[in-house]
Amino acid sequence: MLRTAIVVALCFAAPAAAATHTADIVVYGGTSAGVAAAVQAARMGKSVVLVSPERRIGGMTVNGLGATDSGDKRVIGGIALEFYKRLKTHYDDPAAWKLVRREDYADWRPGAPAIWRFEPHVAQELFETMLREAKVQVLRQQRLVRDHQRGVSKDGQRITAMRLEPSGDQCRGHVYIDATYEGDLMAEAGVSYHVGRESNDAYGETLNGVQPALNVKNHRFEVPVDPYVTPGNPESGLCWGVHDEPLAATGEGDHRIQAYCFRMCMSNVPENSTPFAKPADYDEARYELLLRNFEAGDLRVPFHPLMMPNGKTDTNNLGAFSTDNIGMNYGYPEASYADRERIEREHLSYQQGLMWTLANHPRVPAKVREHMQQWGLARDEFTDNGNWPTEMYVREARRMMGQYVVTEHDVRSRRVAEDSVGMGSYNMDSHNCQRYVDPSGHAQNEGDVQESPGGPYVISYRALVPKRGEVHNLIVPVCLSASHIAYGSIRMEPVFMILGQSAATAAGQAIDANASVQDVDYAKLRERLLADGQVLQRPGK
Repeated sequence: MLRTAIVVALCFAAPAAAATHTADIVVYGGTSAGVAAAVQAARMGKSVVLVSPERRIGGMTVNGLGATDSGDKRVIGGIALEFYKRLKTHYDDPAAWKLVRREDYADWRPGAPAIWRFEPHVAQELFETMLREAKVQVLRQQRLVRDHQRGVSKDGQRITAMRLEPSGDQCRGHVYIDATYEGDLMAEAGVSYHVGRESNDAYGETLNGVQPALNVKNHRFEVPVDPYVTPGNPESGLCWGVHDEPLAATGEGDHRIQAYCFRMCMSNVPENSTPFAKPADYDEARYELLLRNFEAGDLRVPFHPLMMPNGKTDTNNLGAFSTDNIGMNYGYPEASYADRERIEREHLSYQQGLMWTLANHPRVPAKVREHMQQWGLARDEFTDNGNWPTEMYVREARRMMGQYVVTEHDVRSRRVAEDSVGMGSYNMDSHNCQRYVDPSGHAQNEGDVQESPGGPYVISYRALVPKRGEVHNLIVPVCLSASHIAYGSIRMEPVFMILGQSAATAAGQAIDANASVQDVDYAKLRERLLADGQVLQRPGK
């Protein structure tokens, strides 16, 4: 059902004869950044191969994350802006509105140049069109061999080949771009990286590490909820999802990462809505805190349906107990493919059970159950996967420790790099990282941070390349070099597209100059980025 399951199943099929795919630029990862990088490379006249572990190309942009976290739209340029403009052209056609009236949708405006909310299948079709137009070679459902011996071949500090499974094929290129959400190629090639939250002391930040006092009203328990299996009895053990480790000091670093979920595409159009099904492995104990939270008086419907065209949603987490499966993803970044598949299955089962519980369980308040009756999964999305997205939302995994580390100081523009290759502008946004027992003996969540940067900020080219002496022909636009809290702002799909395009531009220029990616001439890089419509500084500067 999930993307990993598809690839694992293929491993048991008899592979065809292995092939070697040679190109100027090899892009690994079928994310939005991977698409932008591949298209840009082709437009620069470079041969390129895009290797995608998934069949569905486009990453989270085509897997339910249709309400774009765009921040300041003035700093979205290049291929990213082209994408959103072409979406607008699609939705300007009355024929695109099959389920609701175009004029009744608030985010469609006749004179606007772009649209920022869209249906998953529309985004997928547009990415496929862009790849076809650029004549990009795409290898689908092929993933990097990860055994720290055969996966990546190197000659000194240069990658010479990457080997794929299940086919046994290999890809050879002059420059490689790791556009995955997990940073697998980067790690396999021996590049330094970090997983988890740094301490505030590491980079002189204020919002990193453990943060129990921030956002005390958002995505937290607002009413007292007993965390023990038998209320009032610690010896009975903790309810599912509550960790028994003591809370560390504010600002202290740890191994935890922000929670994952599936960004469901729901519908409130009856003829296009499928009821939430009870999963076969449903376990009511998983939802005990949810039910107690209702019984304690928190009557909020615990999800946020952001409306998209045609009566559909991009469904986000909301409140104390929602779609984020808090604390159940710590092992994911470094996990084997089989263990990642298990973690994805657990997240899917959790979220399917959550939605069924909200719609059906007798301990859920009647008003909430009644509200849930208007919603179901969009019947015409993900039709090959039970109407569920095929990718889990990996909000954060590995982060490179590269030539330059983007930190809170950059995001707040207290420090401004001179080698901008794109801009971010969204909040420093971390979802919760753990659920614990607070000093009063109640369940509580920790890790949610929502802090404005105060305006757009630049992202250094050096944050996309490894340290000198590690790898000289690899660029990393997704798992780039940033602290946990800075990455919380950078990790938006438009920014990934921007950085993917910039990575490919730098890769092409490194090839032309016969130089390492660390030695790309920034003046020439900047000139080409601006010529291609990228925005590299604050408007008005």
